[in-house]
This record gives sequence, structure tokens and C-alpha cells, in this order.
Amino acid sequence: MDPLSQLPKEIFRSYERYSTDVPSVESTHHFVEELVMFLFPVKANRTVSLHSLQKELRHLRFRLEDLLFPLFNGSGQEIEGIVNSFFSSLPSVYELLLNDAEVFLDSDPSAKRVEEILMSYPGFHAITVYRIAHELQKLDVPLLPRIMSEFIHGKTGIDIHPGAIIGENFFIDHGTGVVIGETSEIGNNVKIYQGVTLGALFVERALKDQKRHPTIQDGVIIYSGSTILGGKTVVGHDSIIGGNVWLTESVEPYSLVYHKPEIVIRDKKDFIEPINFYI
Repeated sequence: MDPLSQLPKEIFRSYERYSTDVPSVESTHHFVEELVMFLFPVKANRTVSLHSLQKELRHLRFRLEDLLFPLFNGSGQEIEGIVNSFFSSLPSVYELLLNDAEVFLDSDPSAKRVEEILMSYPGFHAITVYRIAHELQKLDVPLLPRIMSEFIHGKTGIDIHPGAIIGENFFIDHGTGVVIGETSEIGNNVKIYQGVTLGALFVERALKDQKRHPTIQDGVIIYSGSTILGGKTVVGHDSIIGGNVWLTESVEPYSLVYHKPEIVIRDKKDFIEPINFYI
């Protein structure tokens, strides 16, 4: 018998096994993109009026209701409460994002204007979607915040769990390879560079309700390639973590943490030892 002929049956059995009470991934992605464009119309290079924004807001409310419908078994009262709470939080989220954008402009000498940040910086884009998803996470909405965070993860290479707590004036430069775990806590005025991981010491299902990821206090700078692990690890305020540091214990405020690799520079004309490369 052709093994391929069995595949439809196996897929069908798998389909019966899993719940279909989930939102569409594609529709969730569209909602995220539309909401970001609503908050920052400049990204679509279009002019808006108060009337058009009010119309878009009503449309977005309907879109979110549709996404929540399968998750809450069509409970109109519960869905309405979540939608009202979420959209009530948008003004404060918008203000946080404007402040984040100004920090990007102040921190990056290559940035010429704030529109450049809003339209093209992956770090800011990842923070925008994180702050949106985090509001839904706080409202105990299942699955939807994670779909949103994975959507922007795929676009930017920046993985921020929607359950993480991140303060004001947050800055991620370059961003590729940044990982911020679910129970991470990040204070205000923190700067993170590419390749930084805020992770757990180890992964185990039994730890799901425990704090597994570090706490980063106000004013900390973490340079590229550094890894900070553990729920009990606290980086004190105004500390600097140098590049490629591996940290699993707490450090006091105003600390400077770095390691000094030995780098030898010699004139190759006087270097007689053979060097063989195999690629």
C-alpha cells in the first residue's frame, strides 16, 4: 500500500485530536498590522482625518471581537469586556511607544528623524507589538498574545514573550537574536543590544508558575551577545553588562560586568608557526 494514501486519514485523526476553538493565525497577523498602522499612519504613507480614524477604530474593535469569539465560546459579555478594556488601554500604550521612539532617536546617532524609527527600526517594531500583546496577556486572553509575539519574532528576529514586564523608555538596538523570556522584569530606561538573552537556567514543565527569568533594574545597559539567566538573578540599577558576558548571579547597582578575552595582534611577516584552515 502506498504510505501516502494513509496520510489524509492520519491528518484527519490529528484534526479530531486538537481543539478548533482557536483564532485564525492569518487574521491575527492582519489585526496586528492594521492596529500598528492605526497607531502610526505614517508607516502607510497616508493622510488621515479624525473621521477616518474613528471609522478604523470601530473596524478594529470588530476584528478583535472576531478573534476572541472562538476563545471564549462566543460569550458576548466576556468578549465585550475584554475589547473595552483593551481599547481603553491604547492611549497609555501609545504614549509609552512615543517615548520609546524618542529614546531610539536620542540613542542612535545614525537616526535622523523619528519617522525613520517608526517606519524602519526592527527593535521599535518588536516593542510596539510586544506592548500590544502584553495588554491582552494582562487580560488573560489565551493564545492570541503569543501568536502576535511570534508574528513579529519572525519578522525581526526579536523574541519577546508577551508575559514579560517591560518599563518605560525601552531601547533595543539592531535587535537580531534578542530573547526576553516570559517572567523577565525590565525596569525603565534600559538598553539592550543584539544577541542578548534573558532566559531561564533550565526548562521544565513543573516550573511554569515560577519566576524563571532575570530582573533588570532601571538604567541598565546590556551589550551584544550577553546571556543573563535565572529567576533569582537581579541586575542592579545603572549597571553595565559588557558584550558576551554569561551571568547567572545577581550584581549590585552601578556594577560594570565584563570579561577580557586575550587578543594577540602580531605582524604576520614575522609569524613562522603554520596555520591551517579547513573550511
